[in-house]
Amino acid sequence: MTLALYGHPFSSYTWKALIALYANATPFEFRMLDEHHHDNAAFVANASPLGRFPVLVDGERTVFEATCIVDYLHLHHPGLFALLPDDPDAAIEVRMLDRVFDLSVMDPVQGIVSEHIRSPGKPDPLVVARSLDQLDRAYRWIDAWLRRSLHGGDAITLVECAAAPSLFYADWVHPIPEACPVLRQWRAHLLALPPVARCVDEARPYRPLFPLGAPDRD
Repeated sequence: MTLALYGHPFSSYTWKALIALYANATPFEFRMLDEHHHDNAAFVANASPLGRFPVLVDGERTVFEATCIVDYLHLHHPGLFALLPDDPDAAIEVRMLDRVFDLSVMDPVQGIVSEHIRSPGKPDPLVVARSLDQLDRAYRWIDAWLRRSLHGGDAITLVECAAAPSLFYADWVHPIPEACPVLRQWRAHLLALPPVARCVDEARPYRPLFPLGAPDRD
């Protein structure tokens, strides 16, 4: 039975699962979440405690949370790219970095975006300032990590699945500073990887939805 992924092409966490699927050419059916697909929305609403997407369905198995979906694909639908290392200690390192991109990059991005949705044109400056400070700290840490790591090749792992969408949107919200040149270069490298570039292109029609206004780049 073909896998089914419920999500939206403009969603960063949907990208996280899509990058893994595209990288290994895993056959799947994409089930859109929008105002035209009420049945899909109803399924997702009941699939997890908070009804978040993406959600992966594999026969009788339902998997939610993007990180868990990538983990599941690694175990049950392997391909050319090993999404996680076989070595347990190395896998811990990859999962730790996955948390960095979700919690230290994507969370503050979502905090700023949510504030602009809550109060268009008048976001709470304290909320925005706190989120920007978190992003600055994350940028510096990731730039330093890249300098001492071996990352930067064309392999797709859980790290790339998490990093590409979070850095794509983070740089829209708060551009990566010139003081973090390695991180700036790595973001460009990630966006050029074929599975990521495909996600970028598929999301282009939805850019007008971005609350802060999508920049005319990428």
